Amino acid sequence: MIKSMTGFGRAEVADASRKFTVEIKSVNHRYLDVNIKLPKTLNFFESAIRSLLKEYIERGKVDVFISYEDYTEENYSLKYNAGLAEQYMTYLKEMAEQFGIENDVRVSTLSRYPDVFVMEEQSPDEQKLWAGLEQALRQAAVQFVESRIKEGERLRADLVEKLDGMISYVDYIEERSPQVLEEYRMRLESKVQELLGDRQLDDARIAAEITIFADKICVDEETVRLRSHILSMKETLLAGGGMGRKLDFIAQEMNREANTILSKTTDLKVSDVGINLKTDIEKVREQIQNIE
Repeated sequence: MIKSMTGFGRAEVADASRKFTVEIKSVNHRYLDVNIKLPKTLNFFESAIRSLLKEYIERGKVDVFISYEDYTEENYSLKYNAGLAEQYMTYLKEMAEQFGIENDVRVSTLSRYPDVFVMEEQSPDEQKLWAGLEQALRQAAVQFVESRIKEGERLRADLVEKLDGMISYVDYIEERSPQVLEEYRMRLESKVQELLGDRQLDDARIAAEITIFADKICVDEETVRLRSHILSMKETLLAGGGMGRKLDFIAQEMNREANTILSKTTDLKVSDVGINLKTDIEKVREQIQNIE
């Protein structure tokens, strides 16, 4: 199987206490680039999240969105600051004695003084949090990988079809090349005959000219290498696994051979086929950029 670098996965894990929602989506990228957006409460899990995702993803620009809801009432606790309350009472008593007024402070009044009672956020149970988060992450990652595989299979089918079409172009160029040479020989003989009239043709000179022309337009080596590259890419696609970088290299070599063929040919029919070949190679290069 092969994987596309375009994918999407979503999972939700919830119980009576909390709920985790994870969404993963990606596009093509030369390397693995992970961007994680998560609540402040879960910030200390970022490194663990990245390590987990590497088990499922090799390449791509990946965006991970994590939301968290806590249904418990254990997040905060009320703290009574007895020392501060005692200081308040001490100073209030001094004020009453200093100014000769009644100290009428009641408990309800004292409790409203700043910081006598404070709400403290409790440290979360990291083990419980990670258990739920990991479950959601893995479920989303599995779905994400499945979507990449489905897209990858569609990509492979289309690429194999294009490669088969390229082989037919190479076949045509190889079949057409001897005809181009023969047509050149006939045109050359006709031109020389026209110039010389009834005088005898110099067969040796004609043969030499044809040989020079044949050397200039010969693309045998290029078509052999191009056919080999096309078959190599097809075999790589059928073998499966991580192959994006290898395919990109093969496509560059295919493009180089196609350019050489176009630069050598003087035949309009071969040029047309060469242009079609180069167009398909460019399409293939674009598509394999999305293979992991």
